[in-house]
Amino acid sequence: MLQRLAKGAHRSNGADGNTPNGMQNNQGMFAVNAPEPPTVGKVDHHSIELFWEHDSDVHSGDKRVKFTLQEEDRRTKEYKTVYNGFADTYKIEGLDPLQKYTYCLQVSTSAGDISISPPITVCTTKEPYNSEQLHRSVLKGDKETLIKILESGDVNVDVTDKLGFTPLMNGSQKGFLDIVETLIAHRADVIMTNSIGKNSMMLACFSGHEAVARKLKEAGTAWDCTDRGGSTALHWAVDGANCHLIEWMIEDGAPVDIHDKASEWTPLMRCAALSGNVKVATVLIKAGSAIDAVDNKGNTPLMIAALNGHLALVELLVSSGANLLAKSKHGKTALEMAHSFDRRPVVKFLESAIEAMNEQRANTSDTSINI
Repeated sequence: MLQRLAKGAHRSNGADGNTPNGMQNNQGMFAVNAPEPPTVGKVDHHSIELFWEHDSDVHSGDKRVKFTLQEEDRRTKEYKTVYNGFADTYKIEGLDPLQKYTYCLQVSTSAGDISISPPITVCTTKEPYNSEQLHRSVLKGDKETLIKILESGDVNVDVTDKLGFTPLMNGSQKGFLDIVETLIAHRADVIMTNSIGKNSMMLACFSGHEAVARKLKEAGTAWDCTDRGGSTALHWAVDGANCHLIEWMIEDGAPVDIHDKASEWTPLMRCAALSGNVKVATVLIKAGSAIDAVDNKGNTPLMIAALNGHLALVELLVSSGANLLAKSKHGKTALEMAHSFDRRPVVKFLESAIEAMNEQRANTSDTSINI
């Protein structure tokens, strides 16, 4: 495809554009004063811009100049016309990347004078990298290709994929420390979030990647950042169940009892609701997590663990001093919730725990609490 870009004219005498310069033309004349080859303008992976100069006095009388730009066929070596007209600059489009193209310029006047320039060869550039290639290099952990793409300047380091994830988010979730370091070195945004408000730190913590989390913290991520549901990186680290990571986060200042916005869960409540992971809960409790904190329904971690049937966690919470008789906003205890959800092992344990508590109280005050 050819796109017309500009203006005027040029005068020269010479040969037909399909004959070598200096050969006899159809009027029996030989080409003289061959024009200079076209000057190369902007070149990219799919287009070449060429332009040429001309004498202003050529339009005097009836000698108007016409320009014919010809391109050599790489297979047959014959020239074909790609432009014929009066402008002095043209852009040839639809070319292949990293290919050599040869052009010559024929000028002709209305008086029949024809001349052709020496050929000029121009090579198109490499096709620029795109966002898909950038994300693919991250997901494959291909640091060498990643560096080439970033240093080319073709793609923004924070460009998102179809899911709204930046390269740093994907690298963090995968746990590719060298990829994360490379992206940060090229000024990737460490606090940028996806459509649900998760940043790279949250994704790294959810996947349990401590080394990546440390790097992101060093690069400026804050612990009090929350997603759209109000969850912090520590909430997501609870799901990842990397206890060593959780310990480091709390030591580094991550708030252990911050409540999310959706259910007002603390990280301990999230553990009780989802995984019931005793090791994770132990780390949180030792770090000072409130054992009887309540969510927006008045549920404590013990109630949440009981209704979800997490027996081992229920045992840990009770041994850590959780209030067996606390009631939710609906007036239900942990035991009653376990009954409602038919969590029989939990029911049996809580009944025994309450009975033991009553016996202990009876021994000290001769009072008991009926189940």
